[in-house]
Amino acid sequence: MVMNIILFGMPGAGKGTQAQKLSQTYNIPQISTGDILRANVKEKTPLGLEAKNYMDQGTLVPDHILIGIIKNRLLEADCKNGFLLDGYPRTVPQADALVNILKEIKKPIDCVINIMVPDDILIQRISGRRMCTCGASYHVLFNPPKSADVCDVCGSELYQRADDTAEAIGQRLAVYQKQTSPLIDYYKNLGLLRDIDGMQDIDVVFDEINKHVALFK
Repeated sequence: MVMNIILFGMPGAGKGTQAQKLSQTYNIPQISTGDILRANVKEKTPLGLEAKNYMDQGTLVPDHILIGIIKNRLLEADCKNGFLLDGYPRTVPQADALVNILKEIKKPIDCVINIMVPDDILIQRISGRRMCTCGASYHVLFNPPKSADVCDVCGSELYQRADDTAEAIGQRLAVYQKQTSPLIDYYKNLGLLRDIDGMQDIDVVFDEINKHVALFK
């Protein structure tokens, strides 16, 4: 069964965890625009080299380049059973371009999942994260280290990412809301969107997603 899914969720909503579970369950690749952009730049593909010019200047990669890279990715062999788009589209024009591309390659979107969590909870989840240079990660409330601000693995001092402060998170959420709210209505009008309560246990959230995905099989 082929399943083509778009997954929405604000930073801290648990989208990454659910994306991994969906990818494993349906044997489909999780496609992140950031990952495929970096891969194309590394492999020096024509579109990757073009994108690199914009990335080096610190400007957004234009939609026509991004959609070309996504089209090429969706034509790869591991997408034969479907795909999970994570972080794309971000705007209505991108969604329109995606519709045209998917019509061309005959891989229409089957289901759009939107994981919902209140802003105050998202800020609590993200601002409590602590990282270590060895790669270990913690949370001051949900997964604290044995000793405050000290990594259990290597003993190094933990740190908070600059974009994990409450102020930075508030700005990220505002940008997300501004970009994504029109997309929620866009896919709702197409009858593809399903809202999921992200406040539930991880496995419960996944079960809810599966129930909605099953409606489109």
